[in-house]
Amino acid sequence: MITRGHEIIVGYDGSAGSAEALDWAMREARLRHLRLTLCHTWSAGYAAAGAEARPKGRSRARADAVDPECEHAREVLAMGTRRVQAYEPAMTPEQLLACGPAARVLCEQCSGSDMLVVGSRGIGGLPGLLLGSVSLQVAAHARVPVTVVRGRWRPAAGQYPLPVVVGIDGSVGSRAALDFAVEEATLRDVPLVAVCALSDAAGVFGTGRSIEADFMTALGKVEADHPDLLAEKRVEQGAPRSALLAAASHGQLLVVGARGRRGLPEMRLGSVSLAVLHHAPCPVTVVHGT
Repeated sequence: MITRGHEIIVGYDGSAGSAEALDWAMREARLRHLRLTLCHTWSAGYAAAGAEARPKGRSRARADAVDPECEHAREVLAMGTRRVQAYEPAMTPEQLLACGPAARVLCEQCSGSDMLVVGSRGIGGLPGLLLGSVSLQVAAHARVPVTVVRGRWRPAAGQYPLPVVVGIDGSVGSRAALDFAVEEATLRDVPLVAVCALSDAAGVFGTGRSIEADFMTALGKVEADHPDLLAEKRVEQGAPRSALLAAASHGQLLVVGARGRRGLPEMRLGSVSLAVLHHAPCPVTVVHGT
């Protein structure tokens, strides 16, 4: 495993979904002044899993130079690089080429980076599939914030700036999600919409009031620390997934924790995170609490 830093890694396989992810990651790298790294994988029966090669450097395995799958993978990365430089001439992305399963490679390579970005479905996705297996696996297991680019995200010219939406329920993950969402809203100079839904707490006396109080306290601190940020607080009585999807219909990014207060410890993704990853009308960032 390679420890990386000060970069955004984007999974790119040449598909339409990965092109959308790359466009989103370009903008994010520019906002954050971070290096952009394109990652692509290939399979080879003889190659050691996880073997790494740099397209502009020397291959670690001599066989890579003649392997057709590896050569095709290099072409895909070159295509992604050309796309970046067509839109962002001043940006020169790094290229990361690795042999192995895509989800595992992405999770290993993103360790220590600032963010991992993927499309909702890759080149092998089935027609009608809402979320590909690679996107689901990295959202569940990567140790850094993962953004799955789906739906609408380009702001229309002259339109009221679409907000960043965040779901908060008092869990460790949602506190980390709030910090990330505040940073995103500040970088983009847009409002923040914070959503707290209480229906899951209805069966426990007093829990709803406690969650709402924690929510108001957390947002009060955000307002005190970021006086220039316009923050809207929404407390809903409905189901969290419905409340978040409704708010995201007027947002440019939805940020959630990996799992909520009532999720089982062994669960990597909770039911609400899964629902918004499948159905959100805009990109979704999943943040794992520490």
